[in-house]
Formats: sequence, structure tokens, C-alpha cells
Amino acid sequence: MAEINWKRKDGAEPMETVERAGVPYLRFPALEETGLVIHGFSTRLGGVSRGCYSSMNLSFTRGDDREAVEENYRRMAAALGVETESLTLTWQTHTVNVRKVTWEDRGKGVSRERDYRDVDGLVTDVPGITLVTFFADCVPLYFLDPVRKAIGLSHSGWRGTAARMGQKTLEKMREEFGTDPRDVIACVGPSICGDCYEVGEEVEAVFTVEFGPRWEREILRPGVRPGKYQLDLWKANEAVLLEAGIAPDHLHVTDICTCCNPDYLYSHRKMGEKRGNLCAFLALKSPFFGQKYL
Repeated sequence: MAEINWKRKDGAEPMETVERAGVPYLRFPALEETGLVIHGFSTRLGGVSRGCYSSMNLSFTRGDDREAVEENYRRMAAALGVETESLTLTWQTHTVNVRKVTWEDRGKGVSRERDYRDVDGLVTDVPGITLVTFFADCVPLYFLDPVRKAIGLSHSGWRGTAARMGQKTLEKMREEFGTDPRDVIACVGPSICGDCYEVGEEVEAVFTVEFGPRWEREILRPGVRPGKYQLDLWKANEAVLLEAGIAPDHLHVTDICTCCNPDYLYSHRKMGEKRGNLCAFLALKSPFFGQKYL
């Protein structure tokens, strides 16, 4: 594997880099060690897209060649060890809408047309379906309920974080599968860090109201420029998940910033509109994988 020199925060290293079939991606050992799921977070590397989309762009909507994106999905599927036909995509519009995915939804977004939109989170208890969400600075949230054998995967930008997307996903898992948040392993994936994410007073006002004095000082700090603030979405999502009932020792937060690593990850804040999209992937293994159950 070509060496990837990540710029990391705090030296915690809760994620590892692996490469399969010539495609590097990131994963959480905490999820991998359960033996229950296949998961990953893509990088810019290992695909066939060119120019500003180079090379593992996974978005059909940014102007890239469709055949290149389809090949990128085939490569990611091969690296993860899932079927391309299993990939089931969100249609993200910065909502907190979460959809239960059934076998009838399998493949929607890649091999089949989606018949839904305004969906930023997906949950399922069906093995053989690979949930897929899109990113270029926003926060990926991974959920595994090892008791009910159910999973969730959500996209949480600043709007979703302020509206508690993590809590909404857990509530959907409880409604559909009987999930108890105390059982869930939750992971906060690669996204923009607090040092890189400058926001204005209108965003600061929302977080001040939503999170209050308990978390406000950890989530927000004054920026360098007047009227600007540094927003830590990692800490904000940590607060949401802990308050939603996730046990502290079941919560794993990334140390990899998309904006700090533009050679390896797409970042809207760093690159603007001329860029590709990253994806998070999460699937329940079928019993035929011989996984160990918790």
C-alpha cells in the first residue's frame, strides 16, 4: 500500500487505513472487531475520475463522467467485499429524515433509480444491503446495535448536527428494531475539524441556543476574525450521542480532518464546488461470513 501520511488530531488514531484491490480506505477497529459489519470511509485514491474529481469521486451529481463514477463504485465494492448491487444511497438535502431500508430498496442510487429524496440517514436490519452516505466536510455517523443486529448510517452537517441527527437516527432504530442506545457502538467519521471550520454569527447563535452552557464552550470558540467562530462538529456530535444514551466507552470519534488532508480527502471548505464526494459505507454481514456475535 502506498504510504498515506495523514495529518491527525490529538494522536488518538481511532481509525486505521487499509487497502484492498488497489483501493485504500479508512475504517474503525471498534466496528471491525465486532465481526458483525463491513464498513469503510473512502479516500480520493484508487479511482478512475480525472481533473478536479481525481480520482475516487463517488457522486453522480457534480459533473463527473457517469461511467467513471460507476467504475469507482465497482472498485469500492470490490475493496470492501460487497456486491455493487447492494449499494443503497441516500438523497441528501441537509434534513434529519431517516429511512428504513428493506430488501426492496437494495441497489437504489447505483444500479437502480431512487424513488425517494430528502433522506440523510439510513437504517436496516437486513444483511447484504450496503448503506451509503456522501461527504466533503460534513460528519458521517455510524451505528451498530449488536444486540438487535441493526445498523444506521447518517450524514450530519452543521444543520443536521444542530437538529441532532445522531439522536434522530437512534430514535428511528429504536422505533424499527427496538434498539437500546446503551447497546449501540457509535462512530463519528472523518469530517472538518474545529480548527478549520469557521462559521458566522448566525450559525453560532443556533448552536448557543441548541446546546447551551454545558457544551457551548467546548463546541464553539471565538475565531481569528471579528464576528467569526470556530465550530467543532466532532465535539457537537459527541454531545448529541452521549445525551441520546450512547455509553462513553461505545463512542469513537475520528482524528482525521477532511480539510487538513486535501491530498487524500475531498473538502468543500478547501476546494469549493469543483471536487468530488467521499462516501461512508456500512453493511451487516450475513451469517455465511462466519462472524462472531457479541
